[in-house]
Amino acid sequence: MTDLPPKPATTPARPYFSSGPCAKPPGWSADRLNPVSLGRSHRSKIGKQRLQYCIDLMRELLKLPDTHRIGIVPGSDTGAFEMAMWTMLGARPVTALAWESFGEGWVTDAVKQLKIDPTVVRADYGQLPDLTAIDWTNDVLFTWNGTTSGVRVPNADFIPADREGLSFADATSGVFAYDIDWAKIDVATFSWQKVLGGEGAHGVLILGPRAVERLETYTPAWPLPKVFRLVSKGKLTEGIFKGETINTPSMLAVEDAIFSLEWGKSLGENGLIARSDANAAALDRIVAERDWLGHLAADPATRSTTSVCLTVEGADEALIKKMASLLEAEGAAYDVAGYRDAPAGLRIWCGATVDTADIEALGPWLDWAYATAKAA
Repeated sequence: MTDLPPKPATTPARPYFSSGPCAKPPGWSADRLNPVSLGRSHRSKIGKQRLQYCIDLMRELLKLPDTHRIGIVPGSDTGAFEMAMWTMLGARPVTALAWESFGEGWVTDAVKQLKIDPTVVRADYGQLPDLTAIDWTNDVLFTWNGTTSGVRVPNADFIPADREGLSFADATSGVFAYDIDWAKIDVATFSWQKVLGGEGAHGVLILGPRAVERLETYTPAWPLPKVFRLVSKGKLTEGIFKGETINTPSMLAVEDAIFSLEWGKSLGENGLIARSDANAAALDRIVAERDWLGHLAADPATRSTTSVCLTVEGADEALIKKMASLLEAEGAAYDVAGYRDAPAGLRIWCGATVDTADIEALGPWLDWAYATAKAA
């Protein structure tokens, strides 16, 4: 019988490595949330004030220019991105970049729901498509950070300043973790549940001036659900970007987001980016020390520093499930199996709300889980 390695003596203090919803910020507890807006209408004076404060904190932390508007919308990042697609696509041809499951989802929506025939630029999991092959007379859909593949765009240099089409960035696991050139972004979406470690169900929609112009000068051919409507009588509904949400938000989720944003403000955007970078570097050292572990994203220049996807030698879905189950049972790591549509492997969240010491403590536990699962 093969001797199994002993269980490590040290367990991560916070074994929360899920890629969404992600780990809460250090020091978080429910009793630290401000209850001032709970039980109140979101349309009350205090409700609007807290929603506006949340928007102001996001703007400050992201260093978002005054030219861009921020709105809190329903449906998490998915709802925010679909809102953008449904209200703005169809005015000109569309190019969709797809190198992981969510990018493929936007292709499906464009083809099957909106009946648009987009140009699709694809790459396999672990790879980035040829960004020089993009026709920027088109509207362009892309994910900034491929949460399910661990592949990201390295920067916004591939987006021309003189583009004719709009740039649509699904940036849900990218904002607060990378320095984004907002002058290159016409539409961006994200959810609090990723880098901020907030609660799900709410999305954030960021619109640049070119996106606002599109909304006010173009009417799509298809009907729009009420929760997607951003324009009234040919003008942008400005209240949405001042805390007057389209539908009723959870004020508890808003207060939770405010807690995370105030924590982020104490570090600054550069501090958040530095924490993600340190976590990814710690995980990279773990991978480099083990011949049975590898990165799904082969090129370090396009490798995510948030949703890091790992290959496991000889692994199939059953082995990965067994490893994840063993780690969860020991309280060593929660929710580390790769995304269901991705190649069998592990996915470790390294965003800013994770502590580097917990990443470092994970290595020996991965050794134990791998050996134990293989022996089983």
